Amino acid sequence: MTYQWDSKETIKLLGDLTSIPSPSGYTMEIMESIRKMMDSWNVEHITTNKGGVIATIKGENDERHRLLTAHVDTLGAMVKEIKPSGRLKLSLVGGFTFNAIEGENCLIHTASGKVVSGTIVLHQTTVHVYKDAGTAARTADSMEVRIDEKVFSADAVRELGIEVGDFISFDPRFTATDSGYIKSRHLDDKASTALLLQLVKYFSGSSEKLPYTTHFYISNNEEIGFGGNSNIPLQTEEYIAVDMGAIGDGQESDEYTVSICAKDSSGPYHYGLTRHLVDLAKANAIAHKVDIYPYYGSDASAAIRAGYDVKHALFGPGIEASHSYERTHTDSLKASAALLYAYVMSPLVS
Repeated sequence: MTYQWDSKETIKLLGDLTSIPSPSGYTMEIMESIRKMMDSWNVEHITTNKGGVIATIKGENDERHRLLTAHVDTLGAMVKEIKPSGRLKLSLVGGFTFNAIEGENCLIHTASGKVVSGTIVLHQTTVHVYKDAGTAARTADSMEVRIDEKVFSADAVRELGIEVGDFISFDPRFTATDSGYIKSRHLDDKASTALLLQLVKYFSGSSEKLPYTTHFYISNNEEIGFGGNSNIPLQTEEYIAVDMGAIGDGQESDEYTVSICAKDSSGPYHYGLTRHLVDLAKANAIAHKVDIYPYYGSDASAAIRAGYDVKHALFGPGIEASHSYERTHTDSLKASAALLYAYVMSPLVS
């Protein structure tokens, strides 16, 4: 028995993951769903104090370990202020711009557990009233949440249970097309998480053994910079962040291959481990691109900054329009899944 990637299972799992609101700092529900998956597969796992889940599958060599991570936390916002009009000001969670969420439906998650829907709009959206509707800067002062309730004062909003500090999640609008494209918010990094979870499920029930004990770290604070920089087992020699490839002008990455990152804003990734990934892709005829991401950081680079003595690398599916309404293709997911399997079955880099 060898690993066979299942596109339908991936798409179903990815849709399920994107449907669970999980902005950084508000990931309790999705982490519980991850734990339930691990329990159903009888996979040994722990929950860190920060809320991440680390699953471990023992390999033939239990002295030398490797670790792979993907993150399920997403971009989002919090209630910054309740305006006298009954609308809300936002404080952004994660690195993105206001124009990326203009017009997006959202949910306000109150402390009581009540969820209230709304839409993120520019204050002066109505073109028939505001001359600067098209030219006004989209900022924390001009953008607001229009609540889907009859509320016209701050007191009325508070009667709904909404307070400053409540989390706001964005409608993912998950769509899988017949042509193989997947469009959704939060493909960064739930696409990679779905691939990693599929691999865990396979090895949990397969007679095929991993060559080394391998940890699968589902982190929940990556978008704010410190998701996978702790609780790394001391035996870990290689640390792989499975995360999106950045697409745009001057980039090699695309929506149809696996993207291997040589360098991002944190600096170069480990040369030997990166070349090992490239060699594996070539040897297994896996469609791939090597790239540099200019404005990017990963949980692997966070682990290096935290002082862990590991070889680190980064690869994953190419994601168009990162931190906005994102898109990828099943070709990229397939290539990423193939490289994941080839890597976990390969020798450690000397």
